[in-house]
Amino acid sequence: MYPIAAGIVVQTRELWDELNRSLQNLSVRLLFELSELPPDWAGFLDRIERVRPDVIVLDVTRLREPLEDVIKRIRSTAAQPAVFALNTTAEPAAILDALRAGASEYLYPPLHDALQAALERLSKTREQSREGQKPTGKMLAFVSAKGGCGATTLACHVAVQLPRLVHSKVLLADVDLQAGLIGFLAKTKSPYSIVDAVNNLQRLDQSFWHGLISNGIPNLEILTAPTAPAAKQVLAPQLKQVLAFARGQYGWSVLDLGRNLNGNTLSMLDVVHETYLVTTHEVPALHQAKQMIQYLVDSGYPKANIRLILNRLPKRLDVTLDELEQMLGLPIFATLANDYQALQDAYAEGRLVDDKSHLGKSFARLTAKIAGTTEDKKKKFTLFG
Repeated sequence: MYPIAAGIVVQTRELWDELNRSLQNLSVRLLFELSELPPDWAGFLDRIERVRPDVIVLDVTRLREPLEDVIKRIRSTAAQPAVFALNTTAEPAAILDALRAGASEYLYPPLHDALQAALERLSKTREQSREGQKPTGKMLAFVSAKGGCGATTLACHVAVQLPRLVHSKVLLADVDLQAGLIGFLAKTKSPYSIVDAVNNLQRLDQSFWHGLISNGIPNLEILTAPTAPAAKQVLAPQLKQVLAFARGQYGWSVLDLGRNLNGNTLSMLDVVHETYLVTTHEVPALHQAKQMIQYLVDSGYPKANIRLILNRLPKRLDVTLDELEQMLGLPIFATLANDYQALQDAYAEGRLVDDKSHLGKSFARLTAKIAGTTEDKKKKFTLFG
């Protein structure tokens, strides 16, 4: 269910107690709780503009003004929240008057089941509205078959090189909530993370988003993971909403999913166009890669959207690439050279791998293949500023 943000304006004690009990087990974030409509309408409407609730649950038993006027004022804000009329009576005339005045729902005790059903209807409407925005940006995800395979390194290098190839603004987002490293590697200065976006969905617009991201390279913006593990704080549907919003802001987005897959990462892959599974030639990594491919396919993710990358390829392999493809059941999209020391030296000096190095050329070829372009002369970029 699309998470609902709500404001409450309830004066009647009976309704207040009933509403609080009903909300305890429902997925609703309360933004404000008032006992009556404030006399300062300008201040109240400004508050609605700032916090942007999806719905206002309004006690209509003792309103000072006609309900139609109240709803019109509330709906005049840019947030345009729905209004659930709350009353102690189930008289048909009262129900009809509230709906004619513009209320989305009319609720009366006992509340729980009716409130849950009303919130589910609102949730479905909001989600359809978001999906109707039809974001056009392309979203790529990098995930390691096991720890140390290099998904974060590839995500960073690809994201840095993409803007000059696709001539578009690019987002690099760290979605590894347990052990995200992009903020550390990129030495980003923003104190905010993707969790701040999740926790402020009702405020998520371009202005708020720009306060969260870090930049420093032309046409590349970075959204980090939190410094402390925060996976338990984030619900998968909320994370998916943040990514859907991001996809509408950028021509290309690059996600670092870290290692392995979990419920959060799997649930948001339906907004991801291509998933790059990064593995090495070691047996445990290949075994894990095969399991992940099968897991993705069994979960309904299109196999055609999975790109297999063989990282840190040695000069000699005990098996051929054809044999690896047959074993994994997927063609190898790209291979990258094994130059671990060059990578460590670059990170120690706070820079990217040199474009002219063997590894740097491998990164450039990979990025060009992802972008569907031919390589051109490369301008040196620095990730770390």
